[in-house]
Amino acid sequence: MHPPRLLLAPLLGLAVQAQTPSPELRTYLKVDAPLVALVHARVVDGTGAPVRQDQTLVLRGGRIEAMGPSSGTDLPKGAQVLDLQGHTVLPGLVGMHNHLFYTASIHSDEKGAALAPGRLFAEIGFSAPRLYLACGVTTIRTTGSLEPYADLNIKRQIDAGLLPGPKMDITGPYLEGLEPQTPQMHGLSGPEEAKRFVDFWADAGVTSFKAYMNISRAELGAAIQAAHARGLKVTGHLGSVTWPEAMALGIDNFEHGPVYTDTEFTPNKALDACPPVSASWPSWLQQDLQGPAVQALIQQLVSRKVALTSTLPVFELMVPGRPPLQPRLLAAMSPESRASYLGARGRVKVVANSPAEQLLKKEMAFELAFARAGGLLLAGPDPTGMGGVLPGFGDQRELELLVEAGFTPVEAIHIYTANGAAFLGRLDRIGTLAVGKQADLVVVKGDPSTHIEDLEQVVTVFKDGLGYDSAKLIESVRGHVGIR
Repeated sequence: MHPPRLLLAPLLGLAVQAQTPSPELRTYLKVDAPLVALVHARVVDGTGAPVRQDQTLVLRGGRIEAMGPSSGTDLPKGAQVLDLQGHTVLPGLVGMHNHLFYTASIHSDEKGAALAPGRLFAEIGFSAPRLYLACGVTTIRTTGSLEPYADLNIKRQIDAGLLPGPKMDITGPYLEGLEPQTPQMHGLSGPEEAKRFVDFWADAGVTSFKAYMNISRAELGAAIQAAHARGLKVTGHLGSVTWPEAMALGIDNFEHGPVYTDTEFTPNKALDACPPVSASWPSWLQQDLQGPAVQALIQQLVSRKVALTSTLPVFELMVPGRPPLQPRLLAAMSPESRASYLGARGRVKVVANSPAEQLLKKEMAFELAFARAGGLLLAGPDPTGMGGVLPGFGDQRELELLVEAGFTPVEAIHIYTANGAAFLGRLDRIGTLAVGKQADLVVVKGDPSTHIEDLEQVVTVFKDGLGYDSAKLIESVRGHVGIR
C-alpha cells in the first residue's frame, strides 16, 4: 500500500491579499517567508476529529496549501522548514467575547458600590491586540464597545499591517436602556432611537451589536429588526428582558449563560426592569437542570438556533481562591491595575460551599447540557470583572474551564475555533485546519489534546501565514494592561 500523500489545494483563487508588514510589526515576526513547511507536528484540526500524529502542513501565500502525514512527503523546494516534533498545531482561536477595554481599577465604597460617576473602564488598544495574538487568538468579536471609533481604527491599522493583532469583528456601542451601568454607555430613549442607533453604527462600519442589561423589549425588538435588515447579528447580556422574551424577538446569541443573566425565574420580576443579582442568581440555584423548565429553555435555544457564549473566567473571579495567581498575569498589569485586582481578590471571602462556587458549577453544567443537546456553544473570556481576566490569558483559561466543565480538550478546542468561525460565517476560511483555508494557526509546545494547560505554552502564532513570536509580544506589554 502506498503511503498517504499530502492533500493539495487548487492553485487558483487562493492567495490571501498580502499587506506589507510595517517595521513595528516586523519586530514581532518569527516566520516571514512566502513558503513554509511545518513538519512532524501533532495536529488538532478543530473539527473535533481525533488527533493526528506526525503531520506536515505547507503554507504558501497565507493559505494552507497542503496537509498530511510527514512520511513519504516531498517538501516544496525553497520552503522554510520548521521541525515541530513535540509540538501541537491547532487552528487560531476565535474569541467571541473579547473586549478592547479593561477594568483599570475598582473604586467603591465600603459596601462595594461604585462611587460617582460610576464604574469606569480603560481602552487598552495597545496591549489587548498584542496579548490576544500572543496567546493564539487570531480572530475576535469585541462584543460591546465603549470606544467604537478607537476599535474601528485599531482594526483598520491591524488589517493594513501596521500593528500586530487579531482579525476583528467590531461590535457597536452597547444597546443599553436609560440608567446605564457606566457613564461610558449611551442610554436609549425608545425604539425609534434604537433603530437610528443601529443604522448609524452599521454605516460607521461595525458588524455586530450587543444589547445590555437595562434595555426594554421594545428597544431590543427594534434593534434586532434593524440589524437583521442589514444582515447583522445581535447578542445580549440581558436582565430587564428575559431569555424567552428575547428569543421571541429574534435575538441571535446570549452572553455569559442563563445562570448569570436569564431573569425569567426571578420572583416578582417587573416587565422591562432588571432585578438585582441578589434576587436573580439565587433563583437559578433553585432550578433543577433536568427539570422541565430548564429543559424547555434548552430545547427552545436549540430549535431557534440561538447560540450561547461561555465566559467562565469572569465569573470564576468571584469564587474564593480562584483562579490560580500567575506571575505572567501580574507582570502584564500596570501597577495600579495590579494593586486594584489583588485588593479585590483579597476581599473575596473564603467560605465553605460558597454560593459563587455553586453558581459557577451550575453554569458549567448548563453549558455542557446545552452543547450535548445540539446547541452552538461559543467562548470568550470577557476581560473585565474585577480586573483578573486579561486578554489572551483569559482565553486560555476559558479553555481550561470548559474542560473542567466536562468537555474533552478536543471538544473545548472545537468550541473555541470551529464554532466561533461558524457563527461569524467564516468557517470556509478559518476555524479548522484544512487545505485552502487561511493559514491562521497556533504552534504549542506539548499536547493540549491530553493536557489542556499546555495551551499556555504558545510558541508561534500564524496569521495569514506570518508567524508571530508569542514571547516577544507578551514582553512588549509588560506593565501596560490598564494603561494603554
